This record gives sequence, structure tokens and C-alpha cells, in this order.
Amino acid sequence: MLVLREVLRRGSVSAAARAAFVSQPAATQAVAALERYFGTALFARTSAGMVPTEAGSLAAPRIERALELLREGVAEAARGTAARDAALRSVSVAQLETLVSVVEHTRFAAAARAAHRSRPTVHRAARTLEQRLGVVLFEATSHGLQPTREAVRLAHRTQRAFAEIDQARAEVLALRCAGTGGTVIGAMPLARSILVPSAVLEFAEHYPAHQVSILDGPYESLLHELRVGRTAFLVGALREPAPFPDVVEERLFDDPLALIVRAGHPLASQRTMARDALLQYSWIAPRAGSPLRRRFNEMFEKANLPLPTSPIECNSQVASRALLTNSDRIMLLSALQVHQELQSGQLVAIPHPHGRVVRTIGLTIRRDWRPTAVQHDLLEAIRRTAARYALEA
Repeated sequence: MLVLREVLRRGSVSAAARAAFVSQPAATQAVAALERYFGTALFARTSAGMVPTEAGSLAAPRIERALELLREGVAEAARGTAARDAALRSVSVAQLETLVSVVEHTRFAAAARAAHRSRPTVHRAARTLEQRLGVVLFEATSHGLQPTREAVRLAHRTQRAFAEIDQARAEVLALRCAGTGGTVIGAMPLARSILVPSAVLEFAEHYPAHQVSILDGPYESLLHELRVGRTAFLVGALREPAPFPDVVEERLFDDPLALIVRAGHPLASQRTMARDALLQYSWIAPRAGSPLRRRFNEMFEKANLPLPTSPIECNSQVASRALLTNSDRIMLLSALQVHQELQSGQLVAIPHPHGRVVRTIGLTIRRDWRPTAVQHDLLEAIRRTAARYALEA
């Protein structure tokens, strides 16, 4: 990537080779390898020198951003400017991939299995990277060699740099086949049950060749995937304020909450929930630390009642539905989230005892993320879908 940037700046492979401190044949091979990766020519060879093609011009800003992320990561890890500059020239993609794999799997053996490489090969690549940076990236513990904090920080920057290159490749491929590429969406419970599927189906009618993957899981896990660049954005309940300075939140709509019970529940015919009834039945509580759990706790605090003892904590819609339909338990939940069950008569929604109480549903995005044109349209599909639900709410 360093060579490609220098070719873009200088219009010559030989000049780029001198600037990157590599031989001209090595520079030529580096450009050829990137062109194979992108599947097209990034430069036109003319008598005036190397001129970027449309694909080259399109890829250039993201390649520059990827290099900046690597530069920042190496600067955090390497000791001194000299070590940093030398590392930028000498560190290989294979070594960085090894670092990411070891950090992800926390063990050399697991990283080697995941990469289909031998453990000595992985160990050697990691140690070479360590030597070139001049900093300890792996330390001996009672559980074996473990990545240091410096290793984790560099791995996260590297993952985001790789994500930028993937974005660049998607944009270049779209020049030949519009709408190609892929997007991974992190979806929290309400989003994955109703909002994201509706938006993705609308989007797919216009971009059938674009691969959309919907990833679920605990918020903390989804946030990590977002911050290292493995997901494009998250959709779901906002934390307000955003938990880290490198992510931003965008409000989509306010989601009203209700008390959900099974059909035939003794309280199912109630238009309002009496204060004493809040402790009359057992509860299913939202997961600790979630925005919904805060609303759950506030409901009892405002009623001057103690929190229920030993509620069943559940963040799974499937499990929640089974718990509700097979017991007299109550759950504070979004009526939108169980819209189908309410429509079919399986469940019943009782208004919140304190009137209109909402949680905010929205997008969480990396502050420096730049969507492709197709991803921009996917975001717009989600915003349009959310606007329709806002009217219903």
C-alpha cells in the first residue's frame, strides 16, 4: 500500500520505489499484486508516467485512510519515530494478519488452526513483527503467551485498515457491476425482529447483488465488532451518550414500552396496571446494563416499590415468548418487538403504569466510517423504514 500511495503521488514506479525504500522490481510487483486484488488496472501506463485510472482514483482515498490507521497503530506501539518509520516500511500484511488472528483467538495454537498454518509459522511471524516494532506484543502468563495491550490496540487499528481496503475493493468492483459488495449489520433485538428485515427486503429489490449479513449478539459484542470494522453499523436501542468517542449515535425513533403478558393472564383484561400488581406476579427482566433494564428499574423506583426478587433475565425473543406464553410472568418490552404475537393473540400488551415511556432506537456508527454509495442507500432504507414505525408508535 505504501508503494501504491507513492505511485499515486509521484506518477512513477521508480520514484515510488525510492520513496518507499524498496527496489523497482519489488515496487512493480507490489502494484501488480494490488491490481490483482482489485481485479482491474489502477494505473494507465503512459509516456508521461503512471496515471491513475477511474478505479485507482476511487480507491486512493481509502488506501490513504488505511495507511493512516496503520501509521497511528504503529506509532502507538513502536518506540520512537525511527522505529515507527522503519516499521511502516518493513512490516508485512502477513505479519499484521497474524497479529489480528492471535489477538482474536488469544492463543497461538488457535490462531494457527484458524489460519490453516503451522504454529511455528504463526509464532515466527508474530515475533518478527515484535522485533521490527521494538516493543513487547506477547507476554508469558500462566495461560501461555498472551497479547499485550499494545498488541490489542495495534490489532484493532489493523482490522479497521483492512476494512477500508475491503470498502475500496467493493467500490472498484461496483464500477463493473453496480450494487455488488457486502455489508454486515449488527442488529439488536427490536432491530433484528422487525426494523432491519423490513429495510433489507426493500433494499434488496434495488440491489440484489449486494450481500447483506445480519449479525446478532449481546450489545458489547456487537459494539466490539463495529469498532474493529467487522460490521458497518449497529441498529437498536441507543446508549445515550455513545459509550466511546470513536462511535456516534443517530436517533431513528422513540419506541414505546408496555407490560407484556400471555393471552388469558389474570391481568390481560386490565387497561392499566395497579401499583400493587407490579409485585403480585413474577417477572422476566431485561439483561443487566441494557437501556431496557434501566427503564425496568425506573418503573419500580417511581412507584416506590422494591425491585422484584430473582426475576428471570432474558435477552432472547424466542426464549421470552416461551417464558411468557407458559407462565403468568410479566415482561417490560417494546410492543413493536412482539408485534406478530400481539396480532395473533398469543400475547397481550398492558399500557405502562407511568404513561408513555420510551427507549430510543437508532444507528451506531464509527465516527470515521465512510459508507460506499450502495451502503448509503442501505442506510437510507433503514431510515425510511424507521420513519414508518415512528408514525405507528
